[in-house]
Amino acid sequence: MMVKIGIIGGSGLDNPDMLQNAKEIEVKTPYGKPSSPLKLGKIKNVDVILLARHGREHTIPPTQVNFRANIHALKEQGCTHILATTACGSLREEIDRGHLVILDQFIDFTRHRQMTFHEEFKPHKPAHAPMAEPFSGYLRELLIKSCRELKIFCHETGTVITIEGPRFSTKAESNMFRIWGADVINMSIAPEAALANEAKIPYAAVAMSTDYDSWKEDEEPVTWEGILQIFGQNVEKVTALLISTIPKIR
Repeated sequence: MMVKIGIIGGSGLDNPDMLQNAKEIEVKTPYGKPSSPLKLGKIKNVDVILLARHGREHTIPPTQVNFRANIHALKEQGCTHILATTACGSLREEIDRGHLVILDQFIDFTRHRQMTFHEEFKPHKPAHAPMAEPFSGYLRELLIKSCRELKIFCHETGTVITIEGPRFSTKAESNMFRIWGADVINMSIAPEAALANEAKIPYAAVAMSTDYDSWKEDEEPVTWEGILQIFGQNVEKVTALLISTIPKIR
């Protein structure tokens, strides 16, 4: 099978300079336009398509991201696997700023997202996508293996709760999410993972912890400026992880 990897870059992790022989194309889908033009190129001789989740200039708020168009565009272009990156807030003491988390579960706490391609069912053929394991075990194993090889510390499992945004959590919400069993929090992964599963594309996500949301009494509550600072200090780890993992995918 010819492998083609879709990379969905989150905040600060959509650097097109990773690609060799890069070219850009504009595409349309039955669900509208994706968040950004698609950047086609190669990483270590593997075909790769890079998509900026929030647009190249980060102009698209989480609720307005056209997740259906993004996943459909990557499927139409022949992507066999998707690797996603995301910023997240830590809901656990042990997940420090700059730590990577290889997500294995999500909790969806969004309210206004288009999260399915099935707007109607065929007669007597309801389509209910299995979602017990929303992240590809195969891709997760490769990401963990690459972290070990590169000596990049990562949490090998983690449950992300996806909130609507664009506001951050109240302290009450942040503490509730901890009680629910979430380890990290973000505003994008649940709809994306659900749609990738419906599209039958193996999907995995690397989350970088940038803050402690608002539950931790001895820490400043999350700010956008603080997120960007931690990203700038750690983004090379995620880039190195992707470059190391992509040639391993079969």
